[in-house]
Amino acid sequence: MKALIIFKQFFEDIRRQKLRTFLTTFGIIWGTTAIIILVAFGEGIFQHNKKQFLGLGEGLVIMWPGQTSMEYQGLPKKRWIRFVDEDIDMLKTEVPGIIRSSPEYSAYTQITYGRKTISQNIIGVYPEFSVVRNLIPEAGGRFINDIDFEYRKRTCFIGTDVRRDLFGEGYNPVGKHIIIRGAPFLVVGVMKDKDQNSSYRGRDKRHIWIASSTYKTMFSRNHPNNIIYQVANPDKSKLVEKEVFKYFGQKYKFNPEDEQALFIWDTNDSFKQFAPFFQGFKIFLGIIGIFTLIVGGIGTANIMFVVVKERSKEIGLKMALGATSGHIMSQIIVESLLMTAIGGSVGYFLAKGLAAIFPYFGFEEYIGNPVISTEHVLITISIIGLIGFLAGLFPARRATKLNPVEALRL
Repeated sequence: MKALIIFKQFFEDIRRQKLRTFLTTFGIIWGTTAIIILVAFGEGIFQHNKKQFLGLGEGLVIMWPGQTSMEYQGLPKKRWIRFVDEDIDMLKTEVPGIIRSSPEYSAYTQITYGRKTISQNIIGVYPEFSVVRNLIPEAGGRFINDIDFEYRKRTCFIGTDVRRDLFGEGYNPVGKHIIIRGAPFLVVGVMKDKDQNSSYRGRDKRHIWIASSTYKTMFSRNHPNNIIYQVANPDKSKLVEKEVFKYFGQKYKFNPEDEQALFIWDTNDSFKQFAPFFQGFKIFLGIIGIFTLIVGGIGTANIMFVVVKERSKEIGLKMALGATSGHIMSQIIVESLLMTAIGGSVGYFLAKGLAAIFPYFGFEEYIGNPVISTEHVLITISIIGLIGFLAGLFPARRATKLNPVEALRL
């Protein structure tokens, strides 16, 4: 019954003071919209950059042979390390935590289709290379498979820029033959366009991949330029790296502590450094939104002080008739919470609307799209609830301190 009375009183005040109510809730609306949309943009930028970063590969580690810098077991320093295919196969067997690996043989050569000739990077790899490096074929195509590798087939998988340069934008070259170093190769797939903001041999869209067994036959090469591998758990990539140094140290006779013997780019470590920056950026944007919301809360508190003053005679009468301090406080606090709840709800739907129409502006390529997560909405609701409670608490405490006799005289 008390709750019904409070609600009736609240909506009666809204009916009588429409402008005041609107101006009060507008601060909450704007603050809620600000905090949700700012954090959503921060999350969107993070997800966009994460997608571009992982375009290179997830759980990926790239390793190049180096030169020893320490004497070891009577052997001199400054010895060059040279990988062989056996190393790639043994990595998965000897080093726990590695789930996929592949060599990379690389060279620039001429590629011809019809009257068009370009110079492009040809890379010889294992079939599982596509999984490690996120090379997804367009519909109707595929990557190099085990049969291509086993029988040294002349098949190739090309990037989108190579397709454009040789065949034209949007053309489907699957089933066509191109000439690589004087030999015909069947195009079996085109890489699906992907976001990528890092690389170690240029963007993937500029490359052509063939089976490493075919590459070795064509170019008479037995030592890959580098090795890539994928770890099962990115959080343990440093432990895996130590085991890699230990394995190669035993095989090639160098000190496992010699960091110059192998050059390793652990993209997992790079991502760990990159993630906290964006987490801090989201927190910064959230703080800006919170301050905006606090300003709205202060406005609500001021209005509740005005409400208490206007109702002084009513409050004094209730206290004279036996109303407790708890009853008086609850009425003021509930009205404050209702006001902030209305403003917060409108602000939430306004933020959702802004997030929904933003993709139509065409900025996704540069900053991504805002992402409103449930976690951030729950945090915002908690902040709004706290602000609404505090905005009503202090005016409510003042109301309970009114002298009933003096209040009735006002």
